[in-house]
Formats: sequence, structure tokens, C-alpha cells
Amino acid sequence: MERGVAYYITAHGYGHGRRSCDIIRAFRRLRPEVPVWVVSGLDEAFVRSQLGPGGYALRPGSFDVGMVQLDSIRVDVEATLDRVERLCSRRRELIDAESVFLRERRIGVVVADIPAFPIEAAAGMGVPALAVGNFSWDWIYAGFLDRSPRWRAVVDIFAAGYARTDMLLRLPFSPAMDSFPRSEEIPLVATPGRCRREEIARIAGCDPDREWVLLSFTTLEWDDGALARAAENGDREFFTVLPLRWESPHFHALDRERVPFSDVVASVDAVVSKPGFGILSDCVVNHKPLAYAERSDFREYPVLEAAVGRYLKHVHIPAEELYRGNLGPFLDRLELSAGPAERLTGGGDEIAAARIAQYL
Repeated sequence: MERGVAYYITAHGYGHGRRSCDIIRAFRRLRPEVPVWVVSGLDEAFVRSQLGPGGYALRPGSFDVGMVQLDSIRVDVEATLDRVERLCSRRRELIDAESVFLRERRIGVVVADIPAFPIEAAAGMGVPALAVGNFSWDWIYAGFLDRSPRWRAVVDIFAAGYARTDMLLRLPFSPAMDSFPRSEEIPLVATPGRCRREEIARIAGCDPDREWVLLSFTTLEWDDGALARAAENGDREFFTVLPLRWESPHFHALDRERVPFSDVVASVDAVVSKPGFGILSDCVVNHKPLAYAERSDFREYPVLEAAVGRYLKHVHIPAEELYRGNLGPFLDRLELSAGPAERLTGGGDEIAAARIAQYL
């Protein structure tokens, strides 16, 4: 029996899941005979929609808490600290349980995006461990050290786990990530979508000749006034992806299981979002302009904002204007903004798959 791969994916956001699934698909093309276990707290239907049928097994599991989010823009730092401390109190229990899993399933390589505890379990079993990411949780949490001394123990626990990684496959839009002893930079992991504008127009019952704008948020607290303000320009159609939806004529909610998210991005004219790795990557590979709002209390934000400036046609929309629904002036400005200064190549999924195969 072939030794398998255990791929651990944080449930912090869909961007981690989508890039991990791209790498897993590339690995399955390269080594279809190798069993792959996907371990994550992400919604099972989402993972299956990304990976397609067969060649892998899913197992629920959560080994980090990410950031507790009030909505797609704001985070709750105190709630995050409480939750991550509870997780760290179970560190030994979680590592021991994963060690049993790795032994029973004859796992030959562990890959993590980017929880630390599975890396520690692999190291204790003598199993090679790779990390894939554009940030690490010790680096994110270190940004809060001046707020409470309680963060120090959390940062040290995650850093110690990452220090046992055999290799970090470091994605674009990343800080130094010094906790990892060895790293290799790889290109962007993102798959261009397919423009399905006519099909989406039929699904949503909207005009394909108008300007289409994707509001890429999981949650966005808009009242009736904000909705009316956003829709003031009748030449635009707005799209969301479920679960975000509003009952309004110019706003259309799409199901990612019917229209994959990358196809939604490929089909619209512009995107409004916060800077996150996933949406930034999708905009880059699909050559879509981005109107972005700032993200509070998230250390990754300046790194991603710099990448937006380099690789995308863009405009900044202040968060207070976003919450008011005052999109029109900024979307008008986005149309007139300059194109990106640089291009970014993809193909990171194939390189990551090859590295996994080498360690296996």
C-alpha cells in the first residue's frame, strides 16, 4: 500500500482552501496512485466542489482559530486571544491524536496551510512536514504583543511548532516568515476562471450589457439606506456569493456550487473587497480591477495592500464609505485608474505538488 499524504487546511478563510485544493489537484495529476487525506474545518461541500470526485478522503479537524471576525473587515482581538488560549491548552491532546492518525493511515508526508500542531505531530513521528502559506500565525499574533502579555505564550507555541517544518513553500504577498528553518519561494497558486457571463445573466435574470461588480464579502452589514446608495447608478449590476445576499433588484446572489467562484470573478468587470490572499490572487490571474477597503487589526493588511499596488488596477475605498454603500464615486475612479505596474506568474500549484512528491 502506498504511503499517503495528509493535507491540513485552516478554516480561517476560503482563500486557504482554494489554493490548497489547487495544489491537491495538481498532486493527484502527478501521483494519482497516492491516497490523500484532507483534514480541515472548512465546509465539506465547499472542499468537494473544489476537488471534484474521487482520489481523496475528507476528515473534519481544526488546529487553529485564525482571527475571530466581526465581519469581513473587522476582527475581535480579545475574543481571538480567549479562543486561541483554549486551543493551546489542548495542544498535547491534539498532537497525540494526530500522531495516531498518521501512524494508522501510513502517512508519508504532512502538508499544512498553515496550522502548526500537525507539523509537530509529523516531526514526532519522523514524517516529513511541509508548510504552504503567505503568513504564519505566530507572525500575525505577534502584532498584538503590545496589547497583552498573554499573547507571548501563544506566539511562542506557534513559532516552536513551525520551527519543526522540513520546508516552507512560501507564496507571494508574504512577510519574511522567519520561524521556518528552510523555505522556498513559489509562484502564485491560483487558477483563472472561465467567463460565463451569458449563463450568469440567465441564472440571475440581469442585463449582461451593464457593468458587473462583484462584492466579495462573506458578510457585509448594509441597511436599506446603504443598499439604495450603492444602487443609485442604474448602469451597474452587483453580485454576491452565498451566504451573502440582499433582496434588491440590482443585487444578485450566486451559489458557488453552481458557478465556481473563479468563474464569477472572470465574468465580472470589477471587484469590491478587502485585501485577502484569495481575492487578490483571483483578481491577478483574471486581470480584474479591485476597489478595496482597509482591514482593521490584521497584520497582513499592509503586505497585501502593497501587492495590490504592484499587480492590480485599483482604488482604495475607505471602510466608512463602504459601510455607507457609497460605491459609485470609487467605481467611477476605478475605471479611470492606471493599469498594474507589474505582472505576476502562476504555476505554484505544480511546483508545490512536485515538492510534496519529492518528500514522499
